[in-house]
Amino acid sequence: MKSNKSTSTAFRLGVLIIVLLFTTVGVWLWWTDGTSPVDESDASPVNFVITTGEGARDIAVNLASQRLVRSSTGFFLLVKLLGLERDLQAGDYRLNRSMDGRQIARELTHGIVDLWLTTLEGWRVEEIANKLAKELDIPGSEFLKVAQEGFMFPDTYLVPRDATAAAIAKLFQDTFNSKITAQMRSDAIKSGRTLNEVIILASIVEREGRTDEDRPVIAGILWKRLDADWPLQTDATLQYALGYQAYEKSWWKKELTLEDKKIASSFNTYLHRGLPPAPISNPGLSSIRSVIYPTESPYWYYLHDREGHVHYAKTSEEHEKNIATYLLAQ
Repeated sequence: MKSNKSTSTAFRLGVLIIVLLFTTVGVWLWWTDGTSPVDESDASPVNFVITTGEGARDIAVNLASQRLVRSSTGFFLLVKLLGLERDLQAGDYRLNRSMDGRQIARELTHGIVDLWLTTLEGWRVEEIANKLAKELDIPGSEFLKVAQEGFMFPDTYLVPRDATAAAIAKLFQDTFNSKITAQMRSDAIKSGRTLNEVIILASIVEREGRTDEDRPVIAGILWKRLDADWPLQTDATLQYALGYQAYEKSWWKKELTLEDKKIASSFNTYLHRGLPPAPISNPGLSSIRSVIYPTESPYWYYLHDREGHVHYAKTSEEHEKNIATYLLAQ
């Protein structure tokens, strides 16, 4: 009886070993196939883009859809096994189908050909230059030689790592030219404004307005002031004239004083009527459209309270009341 039990146990153990062996071999074959090159003879380059925020699983699926890996699951597990899940970087890559899973995984951590670069609405060219210096190692002075304030369109760009300052400035300018449609240019001319005047005021509206609802109203107020030969009296132009604030580590001084409003500068719109001589920042499409298509209103004044909400006024008395209510009382 004991012999039969021993035989049965040995049999079951043998079956289990065989099953495990076949399973192991099957998994190994699946793994080997899933991480091997799609086509060892095809070394033609394939452009592959990882966008900001994409995770390893999404990247694996996209690789499989472009036939760069045999199995999205296999590649995902490989990345986990290699500990590279958090090292995959956004960018533009040149891959090929002769690469195996390991080569592709490691390439996606350091083989970036292009770099995603984002510049923000309302930045002045010095702020863009700082960004280029940090992310592309381009000397700020080189960019400032070729950058044209107001026309370096803010957007997210895929930039070659070896791009020159001139090439990047041209990329920004070309994007500006593509965003400002022929209809917008025509409508600006019909309103009696030159494109340069539009961009100068849009660069101010970008810094003065905070929402897409505010900007057309503020643009309308500023055009009214110009047409009435009033000084614009905008803080943004004064901030531009004051330049870099070492203590605040910012190009835009937060708290302006009465002395600041006396600074001798053609950009000081508290002292000088009309538009400043050049743009003060690089506006986005919303601000440019707001200036071409402003909202008419009975208002001549505006201010933002400390929470960022805008308050309009028809008269100087109403404006002074708003100052006392929303700024001085807080």
